[in-house]
Amino acid sequence: MSLTHLVRAPFVAALFALATVATTLPSPALAQASAPVAEAPAPAPAAAPAATDAPVNAVSKESVANPYGLEALWRDGDIITRSTLIIMIIMSMGSWYIIFTKLFEQSKLMKSAKLAGAGFWSAGSIKKGAESLDERSAFRFIAESGLKASDHHEGTLVDSIDKHTWIGMSMQRAVDNINSRLQDGLAFLATVGSTAPFVGLFGTVWGILHALTSIGTSGQASIDKVAGPVGEALIMTAIGLAVAVPAVMGYNWLIRRNKSVMERVRAFSGDVHNVLLAGKR
Repeated sequence: MSLTHLVRAPFVAALFALATVATTLPSPALAQASAPVAEAPAPAPAAAPAATDAPVNAVSKESVANPYGLEALWRDGDIITRSTLIIMIIMSMGSWYIIFTKLFEQSKLMKSAKLAGAGFWSAGSIKKGAESLDERSAFRFIAESGLKASDHHEGTLVDSIDKHTWIGMSMQRAVDNINSRLQDGLAFLATVGSTAPFVGLFGTVWGILHALTSIGTSGQASIDKVAGPVGEALIMTAIGLAVAVPAVMGYNWLIRRNKSVMERVRAFSGDVHNVLLAGKR
């Protein structure tokens, strides 16, 4: 082999190696085009929706004033409507006052009955037993009435009446006095319970009359012409029932409690009567 072939073989191999490296490396244009893509920042995460602070399905509700309520009834009603409403309010207030007052009186009388049963009969005489009771006690009033009748029987115009009958009559008057005081106010409850629905019915009829008048004046039966007077009529009906029902229930309840209290009063009166007839005053 000649010297030329020996020199050419490494030179050809070097050229072949350079060509191979050139084909594997990217061109400058491609490198510049791909550089922005490689250096581009990652996209920012999407912002959270502003509605996450409140429920998605929450719907804002606007408060609308009721144009046909009790306030509108008083504002738009005439003198008859307002007078009917005032009457029913007075009836309701009077009923509740009587109910609470009578419950207090009955509870006080029940307490006096327990004290009389515990301390009165353990005393040595009717007079000492009466003094052991409260001055405002109904049972002390009965005992003192019996003592007074027993002391003032002789030497008076009632001498012709035997002592037994005279003491019994005196104590019966005391019992009737207590029963009469317990019955005070119950007639008002009975009156309210029987008349309040009709007073409310009168307000209902007056409201319907206003509805018919509005229809006749406007010439059309639109809902805005009828809703106000009809709503007024329904409110009057509801108020009448709300006044009557507590009055009736309170009346029946108080009557039943009065019966229980008066049974104890009459039993005490009969026992005192027998003791006075026995001469142990």
